[in-house]
Amino acid sequence: MILGLYEAHLPVRNLKRSIEYYKKLGLEFSHSHEDKLAFFWIEKGKGWLGLWETDKVELEYHPSIRHIAFQVSLEGLKKSVVWLNERGCEPREAFGFEPIEPFVMAHHGMAHAKIHFNDPDGNSLELICKIPNRKNITNRMYLSEWEKLNEDVYP
Repeated sequence: MILGLYEAHLPVRNLKRSIEYYKKLGLEFSHSHEDKLAFFWIEKGKGWLGLWETDKVELEYHPSIRHIAFQVSLEGLKKSVVWLNERGCEPREAFGFEPIEPFVMAHHGMAHAKIHFNDPDGNSLELICKIPNRKNITNRMYLSEWEKLNEDVYP
C-alpha cells in the first residue's frame, strides 16, 4: 500500500528568506500559495518539502518534529562540511559528534553516515546515506574512522 514519503512540512518565520535558503541547498522551487506556503521538490515528481510561514516557529525542537533528512550519495556526504559552509549553512554537533566531518551510526546489519545542520528557523536538517555494514559493527564513529576500520571490506 505505502510506496514512500511524498511530502513533509516545516514551519518558518519568513517565507521569502526560507525560499532563498532552500534554493541554496539545491532544492527546486515548485510553487507557492497565498504567500504563506512554498513547495520545493526534493526529488522532482516523487516528493516535496512544504514550508509554512507562521509565528509558531518557536515550538521547542524534538527529533519527532521539525526535522528533515535528505538522502545524499556517500561521495556527496564526504564533501558535505565544505559544501554546507560554501552556502553559509553551518554544520552542527549531533549525537556527541562535532561537525568536523560526517559520522556513522551503525546498527545490527546496517549503518548510516550523516551530518546535521539547522535552517534559519532552527529546523533540524540532515544529509544522510546508507552504507554497507558487512562487519556488523554497532558503534558510532566519525566516517573517516569507519573507512579505516573497513579498509579490507571496502577498498
